Amino acid sequence: MNQVLIESIETVIVDLPTIRPHKLAMHTMQNQTLVIVRLRCSDGIEGLGESTTIGGLAYGNESPESIKQNIDSHFAPLLVGQDASNINAAMLRLDKAITGNTFAKSGIESALLDAQGKRLGLPVSELLGGRVREGLEVAWTLASGDTAKDIAEAEQMLDIRRHRIFKLKIGANEVNQDLRHVIAIKQALGDRASVRVDVNQYWDESVAIRACQVLGDNGIDLIEQPIARINRSGQIRLNQRSPAPIMADESIESVEDAFSLAADGAASIFALKIAKNGGPRAVLRTAQIAEAAGISLYGGTMLEGSVGTMAAAHAFVTLNKLTWHTELFGPLLLTEEIVVEAPVYREFQLEVPRNPGLGLTLDEERLAFFRRK
Repeated sequence: MNQVLIESIETVIVDLPTIRPHKLAMHTMQNQTLVIVRLRCSDGIEGLGESTTIGGLAYGNESPESIKQNIDSHFAPLLVGQDASNINAAMLRLDKAITGNTFAKSGIESALLDAQGKRLGLPVSELLGGRVREGLEVAWTLASGDTAKDIAEAEQMLDIRRHRIFKLKIGANEVNQDLRHVIAIKQALGDRASVRVDVNQYWDESVAIRACQVLGDNGIDLIEQPIARINRSGQIRLNQRSPAPIMADESIESVEDAFSLAADGAASIFALKIAKNGGPRAVLRTAQIAEAAGISLYGGTMLEGSVGTMAAAHAFVTLNKLTWHTELFGPLLLTEEIVVEAPVYREFQLEVPRNPGLGLTLDEERLAFFRRK
């Protein structure tokens, strides 16, 4: 059998409108920018990947523009002419030559997996060991900042049976104002929904000690990254004191970070993100570390579009335990699609297709329309 080679790698920046501004502690998103990776192989198969971040450089050290430039200038020359069916060798080749750049690596690994799945007639989940569930429960972020609006939005999501887990982005406002906002929403929804908060590192430890206590006492199920990722000793102390479990997110920028956090006892939940680990295979290594350490798991998002969301979903359906479910709602935040068939959300779940690869086809017309000129 002739070896299948990688013939070309193309990156496309796509700017898509969102249903509303999405307010995070460090940035307010007015739209979402995706980097779509198209990996073409000598057997005529094309693999799709996506590298997406939030807030330009406000969140991390990769931006859509740098991701595109680095893949075009550094990744592609290393991979063109290499064996397209040996994902392990291709990613090891990148890791040896390129440090960090996990968002870009994730897009490449997703595209390699998509192509191999199409080649073998298997969904990506089967390449990753085999699914143990057909769908994933998905949280929704309430990020308008307006308490009444957020309650109304949550009620609507419960009515249409799309979400019963809600995450609130807090930290940008004065702490007591944020606490009143969160507690009012939890009181309105009661036991019908799980309410969680994401602080995006915006508190210092002195504020977090009291705030975590108040949140836990008022029925908040989970507190995500309340303090700076570099304050490891503070994270350990908070994890020991908080009545609500603490989840590490920004603290995990690599598989090695996950090991270090687990060894230190700095969090009781890990947010899994393919972009921050370097791809679907890489994120499963972090999951294995967590599982071995007795740390529970949550399937996180960088608010990817359909391609990146499905790449993560195929990894997450293979996990033995996903105690805190996922937040793969990125496509629902967008008003426009660049794939032919959008992901299906119903009965509180994202359905993960069994078609070969990621199970997606690009809509060439829509892609061309929203492509950054």
